[in-house]
Amino acid sequence: MNYKWNYQPPTLEQREAARALSREIGISPILCHLLRERGITSAAEAKRFFRPQLSELHDPFLMKDMDIAVERLNLAMGRKERIMVYGDYDVDGTTAVALVFKFLQQFYSNIDYYIPDRYNEGYGVSKKGVDYAYETGVKLIIVLDCGIKAVEEIAYAKEKGIDFIICDHHVPDEVLPAAAAILNPKRDDSTYPYNHLSGCGVGFKFMQAFAQSNGIEFHQLTPLLDLVAVSIASDIVPIMGENRILAYHGLRQLNTNPSVGLKAIIDVCGLSEREITMSDIVFKIGPRINASGRIQNGKEAVDLLIEKDFKSALEKSNRINRYNETRKDLDKSMTEEANKIVDNLENLSERRSIVIYNEAWHKGVIGIVASRLTEIYYRPAVVLTRTDNLATGSARSVSGFDVYKAIEHCRDLLENFGGHTYAAGLSMNVENVPEFTRRFEEYVTEHILPEQTNATIDIDAQLDFRDITPKFFFDLKKFNPFGPDNHKPIFATLNVYDYGTSKVVGREQEHIKLELVDNKSNNVMNGIAFGQSSQARYIKTKQSFNICYTIEENTHKRGDIQLQIEDIKPSRH
Repeated sequence: MNYKWNYQPPTLEQREAARALSREIGISPILCHLLRERGITSAAEAKRFFRPQLSELHDPFLMKDMDIAVERLNLAMGRKERIMVYGDYDVDGTTAVALVFKFLQQFYSNIDYYIPDRYNEGYGVSKKGVDYAYETGVKLIIVLDCGIKAVEEIAYAKEKGIDFIICDHHVPDEVLPAAAAILNPKRDDSTYPYNHLSGCGVGFKFMQAFAQSNGIEFHQLTPLLDLVAVSIASDIVPIMGENRILAYHGLRQLNTNPSVGLKAIIDVCGLSEREITMSDIVFKIGPRINASGRIQNGKEAVDLLIEKDFKSALEKSNRINRYNETRKDLDKSMTEEANKIVDNLENLSERRSIVIYNEAWHKGVIGIVASRLTEIYYRPAVVLTRTDNLATGSARSVSGFDVYKAIEHCRDLLENFGGHTYAAGLSMNVENVPEFTRRFEEYVTEHILPEQTNATIDIDAQLDFRDITPKFFFDLKKFNPFGPDNHKPIFATLNVYDYGTSKVVGREQEHIKLELVDNKSNNVMNGIAFGQSSQARYIKTKQSFNICYTIEENTHKRGDIQLQIEDIKPSRH
């Protein structure tokens, strides 16, 4: 991959401001510049950023309809009505259902949970789910991570005497469902101070309000924060503001005292002996929870997440792990097929988007395949398969491009769609696929910026090796948890040399283990460059080269710093 490096050196003014903040808080001016880039300009703001406090969470009653939602839930409990907690089959939905069900179950027993089947019912609130609720005597459904577009289904439930409380974070349409209460910080009339909560985060705010109204101490909610952190990482929502507080304390919970179900997943992932980070959730924990809904049924993920017995949790976790292996095989074969289709598309080099349709594909994995295509081709991608008589699919986007708006532009061709900036789901009649492909491409071409379709790496700062001290690394770690809006900083160092001991490693000799020096200090820096063994020959020529990297702790040697090399370029002399 030929990456273009983007680097904007700080201006004299910015350097001065960073130095002033550095004198005030005692950390490197380089890191102070990164703080300022995140809108943090004072010692008080830096303290809040580095040590987020649960006491700084917003009052949940600032959310539109929260008072109505709490009142309706209290009424249901007072009347001893049967309550159902209903959610989407992905990580955000299943963690949200587990969170609300677990919390309420401590105070109320006439409660059930339901996850729709991806294949028989599809996304969101289904009539089948409503029928099941009616048959089991449910009077109130709390729906999480979906429901904001379920106008028909909620009207159908109302006819059957069932009320809905919607907890969602997807972009609403102009017409809202006739629910008893709609909790969604993205509502047009929302005045809530933070609108990037995950679906599980909205569920947490609802439980926070319920606890407040019933005199339940906040510390009884703290054990649920591990689920919120898993949802925030997996749903790729921004990690600043309220999400940062929730993710920070959720990670702490996950590392010190995770729930039985998450502990079992951590064991199966092989993460039990190390500190779990947001990227461990994204690459290891999240995909396993997701695999349940992709391959079998998302209800199994909730069964695991609310399990109280560790032995049963391990059995369930192992089963979900097997689903994940199946998912990986499907993902690999479908990505290979998708690449062949894309390679044969006409005028690929001129296209700004990719839309592909194959009716034989497995519905549970198309979102992953769409992600792979955006990574490989740097274009927004829509991958469709056939479900009954509809083409249904998933869309993924590239950095900075709103794929939801692109799909909304084609809404007259669609039966259904929903999502947010970087990920969306959609369905249409099969005969509309060619016209959708044309119109989607037309919209993307008009609105995408040239730099959004190139493989670029944004460099946050240039360092010399002498800058990378143990204190620098210690302070950098305080920027955790990383994610959108607070990405892990990428640094560059120019004119580095092989110390003479770098070597190719890996089962297929695909990685390089590096020992490097620069000409400013005598520090020998260790690095690992995954999948870049093609650069080894150049490195061994004893010529200088430039590297960009993140700074990591060596997992094999606690306390040792190593550079994770993102890209290597020959120096221009």
